[in-house]
Amino acid sequence: MEDLIVYDFDKTIYDGDSTLNFYFFCLLNNIFLVRYIPSQIIAFILYKLKIKNKLYFKQKFFGFLGGIKNIDKQVSDFWKLNEKKIKKWYINKGHENDVIISASPEFLLKYIFDKIEINKLIATDVDKKSGVFNSPNCYGEEKVNRMNKQFGKFKIKEFYSDSISDIHLAKLAEYSYLVKGNNINKWIIK
Repeated sequence: MEDLIVYDFDKTIYDGDSTLNFYFFCLLNNIFLVRYIPSQIIAFILYKLKIKNKLYFKQKFFGFLGGIKNIDKQVSDFWKLNEKKIKKWYINKGHENDVIISASPEFLLKYIFDKIEINKLIATDVDKKSGVFNSPNCYGEEKVNRMNKQFGKFKIKEFYSDSISDIHLAKLAEYSYLVKGNNINKWIIK
């Protein structure tokens, strides 16, 4: 059993929220995507009122993908512009035992991880042409479920995240760290 070093992605090793950055990048490059905004707003309101669940909201949000003709080119163009947002402290580390685990869509992250040669990516399986989720959202406790499914038995040597929602993975790690901007602090778990 290898010692894994596990990282959340957004706001941890990427400076921002890659999903929202990609969404606004797509809107700027295709004004016709604004036609999805009303259904996205309605879905958000229904989610906040607890009438619909998070999956419903997220699938409505990602529905804009249906309006993009060449999604692979859009992803490639996005990363050409945003690759610089991968934090330097992460780029300068070795990556052979790295696992990146994220709620962001796998199709969006796969491009950049192939480029920086990360082999172990666990993310939400979202159909890049329709926005339909093919897996549960890789968030909170689901991250532990996905690690178990991917690795069976595993040992987390180090875990890095910006979010308290990742407490489940933090508790499994020998060393856990909270990341705020470029500051990395030991995560004190009570």
